Amino acid sequence: MIIDLPRFVERERPFWEELERELDRMAQGLAPLKDIDYSQHVLSLFHRASSDLARLGTSAAEPELHTYLETLVARGYAEIHATTPRLRTFRPIHWLATLVPQTFRRQLWAFQLAVAITIIGGVVGAILISIDPEAREVIYPFPHLAEQTPSQRVAQEEKDLGLKREMLEQSKTTFSAQLMGNNIRVSINAMALGLTWGLGTLIILFYNGVILGAVVIDYISDGQTVFMLGWLLPHGSVEIPAILVAGQAGIVLGRAVIGWGTRDGLRSRMRSITPDLATLIGAVAIMLVWAGFVEAFLSQYHEPVLPYVVKIAFGSAQLIALFAFLFLSGKKTASA
Repeated sequence: MIIDLPRFVERERPFWEELERELDRMAQGLAPLKDIDYSQHVLSLFHRASSDLARLGTSAAEPELHTYLETLVARGYAEIHATTPRLRTFRPIHWLATLVPQTFRRQLWAFQLAVAITIIGGVVGAILISIDPEAREVIYPFPHLAEQTPSQRVAQEEKDLGLKREMLEQSKTTFSAQLMGNNIRVSINAMALGLTWGLGTLIILFYNGVILGAVVIDYISDGQTVFMLGWLLPHGSVEIPAILVAGQAGIVLGRAVIGWGTRDGLRSRMRSITPDLATLIGAVAIMLVWAGFVEAFLSQYHEPVLPYVVKIAFGSAQLIALFAFLFLSGKKTASA
């Protein structure tokens, strides 16, 4: 029983009327059903109307209002379920060009948090290496980075490039597959650890930031900035954003587990974010597959075989194109 019925009706009626207008558009075939933001908005209006009808209960007051809401909810149920089969048709090009960037922007807050945690980790890693260069043995997970100074590694890489080139030529496919598998596994873990209320995801992002910050400062302080950019940018310009997007998905999952900003039950919260999680992790997989190819076929070649300026230009252009896609694509929707 609602005590202040007039105020309740005054507050909720605009939402009922908006739902009624959108149902009219859907019935006429004019609604942009391919736009996931629009579809979710209409669904939220339907859920709100259903909740309002339940709040009215069995009160005998305002029988016309009861009838109106019952009709509206019944109509909404019919229209939404009638369009569900069409909405579930998977179209790869539409998914990639429209749904991926739309989903990324809808959960942009989580991506920004992932970036912030990674930057904090990067600052910590940079400070640790600046204070004690020998800390690389503790920080770096890769022995070939920890056992040598940047100058020593660069000298060896450029000296042994002929032999290394032959080895890469013989094992490019295997090496690429190993890189893809490892990076995809790390990214899936970053998302799945959102189930730990997001703490596991934040730890992975922080540690990745520590490694990245330490490597960058280590190479810069040793005068190997150009080599470092030529080595990291070609694949890192996609690989690092991919891990951040995986972290974004993990943070979204963690928020759903905690239940911030909603009174819905856990099952309802998980159901509401499942499409976004699937879209984000699918995009991550594609990005990492591409990064694996680039790392195997481009990043491992250094001067004099491949000029650093070419690798840096390629990586920079790739990074710009990726963020232009994520922030600008999918903005055009079907017109009414």
